[in-house]
Amino acid sequence: MVGPLFDEPGAFDREGLAAKLRSLARENIYIGGSSWKYEGWLGQVYSRERYLSRGRFSKKLFEAECLKEYAETFHTVCGDFAFYQFPTEEFWRRLFHLAPPNFRFAFKVPEQITCKVFPAHARYGPQAGKENEAFLDGRMLQELFLRPLLPYRERIAVLIFEFGTFGKRTFAELMEFLDRLDPFLAGLPPEFRYAVEIRNPEFLEKDYFACLRARRVAHVYNAWSRMPELRHQMAIEDSATADFLVCRALLRRGRPYEEAVATFSPYTEVRDPNPEARDSMRVLIGRARENKEFLFLFVNNRLEGNAPMTILSLVEP
Repeated sequence: MVGPLFDEPGAFDREGLAAKLRSLARENIYIGGSSWKYEGWLGQVYSRERYLSRGRFSKKLFEAECLKEYAETFHTVCGDFAFYQFPTEEFWRRLFHLAPPNFRFAFKVPEQITCKVFPAHARYGPQAGKENEAFLDGRMLQELFLRPLLPYRERIAVLIFEFGTFGKRTFAELMEFLDRLDPFLAGLPPEFRYAVEIRNPEFLEKDYFACLRARRVAHVYNAWSRMPELRHQMAIEDSATADFLVCRALLRRGRPYEEAVATFSPYTEVRDPNPEARDSMRVLIGRARENKEFLFLFVNNRLEGNAPMTILSLVEP
């Protein structure tokens, strides 16, 4: 098959990447991006001509339709958008309609459930800096998030509880956090896979992993500015806490999120290769293949500058 002609710089073999990812998906290894609406991927994942309106590129059309083209190359994506809202049932219907039945979505659970104290940031309005009364509210989670997703449960890879960094005034020690987390996890309905992502490196202890294992919840191996390198997390004994693996490669260690956005936008190319993170992800892929486990691996543009190119590097011989 002849590969597509690209109208943007930085083109790569989209058909070749799609074939490799298709083969891995048959082994239950799913690799994709964190979100998908990036104009910087035009000429790589996306074809500009599909989003023309009256001869000009339409950002509105692109954002509404590009998931269809994304799914021609990738078989999974992490919906980070869900962290900021409880999407409506109509939103879910439109979203799932855009992707084929064999496409698998991961979603971050809304921060209304995972945030203990709202950050002192303008976007939180009157809630800024205040305690979140809905923290780990299982009933709210089930009614506003899980119930609307039940019709699509076969198409959902994993639901991720992302916890931001807790200060000592919030949880003085790990056990205080686990005293809240464990009964919450115990009450989750069994229809979905779940994973927990933490940003407190001191929490990566035996009791944390034991809590997740008891509830068959995965630890998210996460590359983040203040977390140990992926290889260090993967080396922790018993860190694989479920019969599936989850990894989110988000940031180079030591690099603030805002700096990554300023450095890499609009995400057209790899600007800062991270061989250590790449090697760790290859090891994780090999581990999943050897153990015949599901793996859901998500790469963010902010890791190196362009997630599709990073992913291509993982699957090349």
